[in-house]
Amino acid sequence: MTVKKIRPLAGAALSAVLLAGCGSGDADSANGTGDTSLTVLAAASLTDVFTEAADRFAREHEGVTVEFSFAGSQELAAQIRQGVPADAVVTADTATMESVAEETGEPAVIAHNELVIVTPPGNPAGVEDLTDLAQDGLRLVLAAPEVPAGRYGEEILDRAGVNVTPVSQEPNVRAVLGKVRLGEADAGLVYATDAASAGEDVLTFPIPAEQNVIAAYPAAVLNTSEHPDEAAAFVAWLGTEPARELLTAAGFLTP
Repeated sequence: MTVKKIRPLAGAALSAVLLAGCGSGDADSANGTGDTSLTVLAAASLTDVFTEAADRFAREHEGVTVEFSFAGSQELAAQIRQGVPADAVVTADTATMESVAEETGEPAVIAHNELVIVTPPGNPAGVEDLTDLAQDGLRLVLAAPEVPAGRYGEEILDRAGVNVTPVSQEPNVRAVLGKVRLGEADAGLVYATDAASAGEDVLTFPIPAEQNVIAAYPAAVLNTSEHPDEAAAFVAWLGTEPARELLTAAGFLTP
């Protein structure tokens, strides 16, 4: 398998792709209206910001709409291998994107993220840092090791020299957040953006930079897309200033 280098979008290339996508005459939607509907497979941690991004993109690209299928990145890769119809994919790590390199065009990193500790309001277990996650009886919830957030969490705990025994390992990071919000867990490791989206439903504790991991979010057009020009335009748009403003407002770091 050939592994493609993942890079941030460059200005000139981005402009060329956007022009090509907007100038396409291939808006051949199945509903016969002349509109194009794109399906984008996206990491669960992008749920809130991408819902808003779809509206912004549609306003800027008449006749093109975007619908998302959100799941853990490992689930997205499985869907691609199974041939699920879609036009583009955005994962929460480069490793997953590289695992489907033969199924995509050249990826581009559109955002970065980092993990934090979250607890329910009131923090009943008194968790404040990574070492507290090892205390006896703590109901710790993590993402499963095959999920990017799970792998990042394992790396962070290894760096800190903390051994933990989670009570569950969830299929995506949003499931981790949900258990903490509902009080079904005393603590969890989630992305900073997920913690921000939960507002006052959780308490957030940062992880020191020397122990943390920076997550990269690459986006790519799928080779099987029936709307490759429009899909390329969307991927390119994710690197434009309007998209970066949305990502930054949601707590993501941009390239």
